[in-house]
Formats: sequence, structure tokens, C-alpha cells
Amino acid sequence: MSLKAERSKELTKLLGTRNVYGDVLAELGEKHQNIVALNADLSGSTKTSVFHKKFPHRFFNMGIAEQDMIGMAVGLATTGKIPFVSTFAIFAVGKPWEQIRQSIANPGVNVKIVSSHGGITVGEDGASHQCLEDIALMRVLPNMTVIIPADGIETRKAVETIVDHKGPVYMRLSRMRFPVLFDEGYSFKIGKGNVLKEGKDVTIFATGFMVSQSLKALDRLEAEGISTQLINLATIKPIDQELIIKAARFTGAVVTAEEHSIIGGLGSAVAEVLAEHCPTPMKRIGIQDKPGTSGTPDELLDCYQLNPQHIISAVKEVLQQK
Repeated sequence: MSLKAERSKELTKLLGTRNVYGDVLAELGEKHQNIVALNADLSGSTKTSVFHKKFPHRFFNMGIAEQDMIGMAVGLATTGKIPFVSTFAIFAVGKPWEQIRQSIANPGVNVKIVSSHGGITVGEDGASHQCLEDIALMRVLPNMTVIIPADGIETRKAVETIVDHKGPVYMRLSRMRFPVLFDEGYSFKIGKGNVLKEGKDVTIFATGFMVSQSLKALDRLEAEGISTQLINLATIKPIDQELIIKAARFTGAVVTAEEHSIIGGLGSAVAEVLAEHCPTPMKRIGIQDKPGTSGTPDELLDCYQLNPQHIISAVKEVLQQK
């Protein structure tokens, strides 16, 4: 399991997932001479500037031309390179979605799209930069693997894994720093979730930043006598269907938590599995079909009901449906 912090008071060490990505990509560049990095004029923010400094001849700044960046990445992939494409989430999937669909996903080309600044916690930049739809846009594409790490350690393990994975990958990282949950012994596997805490009354399936938010809710739930199972689903596609069904059958109640629209993201993915295999009372925590807005991350988490208190309320609500 390798869960480093089991209680909210221990969630004090913070690590930026985008910072970890920049460092590990540069490290992998030494081992894999065929790795190349492409950026859309935001290497300082995506932290691919670390790779640029070490390997200037394997780094390509495409400017604000995301469609061209995807096309060039595809061309490089056909020559045996492993392209890592990075920019903000809204620009990584919103602008070049057609190019990703036609040139990467449909033919299954080996391109890794690693975005930063995903979700509502982008903060004061506002709705134009808060990508709340990227998981839905990528999950619907054939051949596309979709990953949202829960902390910096899982980010490192995931990046190390996707280098050797053949096929398209979309990974969403964040602007803000995440609490560190795992230790260096943590093992990441594409398509596999991991149980962070056992429980018998209700299961919370969480992804990305919402894993630590859910972990913060556990003490209060247990204090009220609610035995809660917490499962980290870092891979949204392929989803861990076996684990979802097993957990739902055991606890009989499910809550999903994501920093994304409840339409098309983790909540939808889990609901699809349960609807076909194990109908279960369920509540989805996420953006409730609303656009983003400007504010601090803490203000926005409260505004869009993504705080531990809202997770606790969702758990109590779904337990009444059992």
C-alpha cells in the first residue's frame, strides 16, 4: 500500500506534481536518448525548462501553436522518438483536440501529453484557464490512457511507467502543490487502483488532489462511527473495473471525488461500471455542471464544494440510500 500519511494532521509535506514531472523527465532523458520534449511557450510553468536546460537539442518550443505542436509530436513519434508534449491543460486538449483525435488517438501513436494547471485550483486565472473538461475529452478517445496522479511520488512513478508504455497517454498535473501521500516504495501500475484505507460502510473513489481531500475527511467520519474505504484511482482509463465492483459489493455505497466536471470524468467512469455490473447508491463530488471563476484555490474548493466537509456530507447522504 505504501501510504505515507493515514490521518489529516500528517498531511503537511507538500510537493508540486509539475515540479516532479520536470525533474523526472530530465532524469529519464539521460537514460532514454529518444525522449524529446515539446512545449507551447510555457516551459517555465510546465517545468519542462529543466529538460530544455539539459538537452537543448531535444527540446522544441512551438510557441502558441498547439495544433502544430501535436503534428510535430506525431512526426517525431513515427521516427522512433518518444515525444512528451506539455502546456496548460486547457491548451493541451482544448485547442488541438481534433489533431489529437485524428493523428494520435485513432492510429494509436506513441505520444505522451502531460499537461499542467488542470482543475479549479488554477485559481485567480479564472474560467478561461481552469480546465474542468479535459478528462472527459481524453477519456472518450480510443487508445488513450488517462492518468491523474494523487501526489508527487505517484507522479514520478507514473512518468517512469509511461515512458515504457506503447501508445498515447494523457496525464493531468496541477499548478498547486499536493500533500505527499506515498513513500518511494510505492508501485504504480496503469489501470490499477489502490486501497488506501479499508472500511465497511461506504467507499470513496478519489483521484488527483481529491485523494488528499478525502483522506482529510476520514478522521471525522470515523469519529462519527462511519467506517470508510478510500481508494485511489489514478488511472481513469483503463479504469480498474474489478476493484470498483469488488468495493461496491462490499460496502454497498459509493462516493466519487474529482477536481473535474462530474460529467465525463471519474464519477462517470465509475457510474458506467456500476450501472452495468453492480448498481449501487452513489454520489459524485466534483464540478456540478458550472464554469470556473476567479478566486484563490481555497476559496474555489469551498465554492465548488470540494472540501472535506462536502465529502463528509456526500457520504452521509449516500448512506441514507442503502
